[in-house]
Amino acid sequence: MNIILNQDIQYIIRILVACVCGVLIGLERKSRAKEAGIRTHCLVACAAAIMMILSKYAYFDMTGEIIKLDPSRVASGVASGVGFLGAGMIFVHKRTITGLTTAAGIWATAGVGMAFGSGMYVIGFAATIIILLVQLLLHTNAKWLQRPRIKELLLYSDIEYKMQQYAYTVFDEMNIKVEDLNIKKDINANRVQYRFQIEIPSNVTESEILSRFECDSSLISRE
Repeated sequence: MNIILNQDIQYIIRILVACVCGVLIGLERKSRAKEAGIRTHCLVACAAAIMMILSKYAYFDMTGEIIKLDPSRVASGVASGVGFLGAGMIFVHKRTITGLTTAAGIWATAGVGMAFGSGMYVIGFAATIIILLVQLLLHTNAKWLQRPRIKELLLYSDIEYKMQQYAYTVFDEMNIKVEDLNIKKDINANRVQYRFQIEIPSNVTESEILSRFECDSSLISRE
């Protein structure tokens, strides 16, 4: 009886440790206002730990010379199931993809829970630390990882004014790449509309671009 009780306590400890590590990962995601936060990561880690414990220890009374069980099937089932959960967090709007890192974090959190459920504490803790370091150090706000931004610049000028030539001069000076240009003339208003789709380097701000143009202009973000 004591042996069974001690085993159950060990299983509970594994589940609790998995939950704690899931909370730590979820805290980082919540601090960035992501789709999945503390509760989601905690539950995923907890569920994965439970699945692994059941896979390894719940069917000993059914096994024998005739009946053989493969615990790896449960592990692969957990990975597939969490994959569907993560897919629901990925959103694509125009050219922007959001939720991909959070979905990958959910999948990795399931791996943490499975490690603790298997009794591999060192692997579980090490994986938790690695996941946190990746999310903290390699997030998109890091300056050394910032990518060029795609924006739309809408400019207006008189027909006589050579706005296009001046704009390209400014873009060359600021290392801005023009992806597309649409020109619309309004003869009655004696005005020309220039709609530039530009790729802005990470070290250039929108206000710096607008300050170079003296005409009526506005910067519109592509979302």
